[in-house]
Amino acid sequence: MLLNVETVSKTYPGGRPVLDRVSLRLEHGETVALTGESGSGKSTLLNLVGALDQFDSGEITVAGTALSGLDERGRAALRRGSLAVVFQQFNLIPSLSVEQNLAFHARLSGQSDAAWLSHLTDRLGLSALLARFPEQLSGGQQQRVAIGRALAVRPALLLADEPTGNLDEVASAAVLDLMLGLVAETGCGLLLVTHSDAIAARLDRRAHLSGGQLA
Repeated sequence: MLLNVETVSKTYPGGRPVLDRVSLRLEHGETVALTGESGSGKSTLLNLVGALDQFDSGEITVAGTALSGLDERGRAALRRGSLAVVFQQFNLIPSLSVEQNLAFHARLSGQSDAAWLSHLTDRLGLSALLARFPEQLSGGQQQRVAIGRALAVRPALLLADEPTGNLDEVASAAVLDLMLGLVAETGCGLLLVTHSDAIAARLDRRAHLSGGQLA
């Protein structure tokens, strides 16, 4: 089992529960679309799985590591190794070139692999753009860099929060094709938040959040 979310609850101060005893499992190599209305807790759950926020109760285990037992240093180490995140907003470092952005996480975690990075660059169609900076790229190109940066560490689990939400239909389809192809190639699991039924239909299965619970 790659990911095991076991009866996890999360309440923000002064509010009602965002997640109420949610359980979800994801196997190695499996792709799962996480769907639901705005405010249903999709991004919250993704942030909890990605060790970017802490849950109130329950347990989340990623690649055999229980998140409740980690301090901030351990959570950061997990984010640099076993899991990686692709955000809707790209989150590239503007002062770094495409080549430097692609290599950033891998070098930070001590997992730099020049051959693998070269392969990713070719697969993502970025070879001619390595010297450019994020502001010189289209939205689709920036998201391809973000995907390459995430996969450069060969994570066991890739998390993606509306990764094509800022792209037009053509760029969205191209980015999704590349992401799914590389996920299949690496054998990592994928948990992807989306509002799109068309995107969700391309993944192995769907988990739908409603009222803080999985339907």
